[in-house]
Amino acid sequence: MSITQQYMIDSYRAAQHGTPQPPAPGRNEWQVLRELRDRRRFEAVTHEHAAHGRLRLALARFLRAGRAGRAAH
Repeated sequence: MSITQQYMIDSYRAAQHGTPQPPAPGRNEWQVLRELRDRRRFEAVTHEHAAHGRLRLALARFLRAGRAGRAAH
């Protein structure tokens, strides 16, 4: 069953029971991504890690390790 079919079934059930309809698929994706980013930043601060640039630092460490491995050969 596709997402659209599930949405149609949920909408039908909501109409039958007089409850509000569910949001359309994909309607809140950007909001969810922003909230996920904010949550990760919050957890980084509470665990005393850098809140910004963590991905860049991890990538830099990965690239340095790759160069060091190639230099040893």
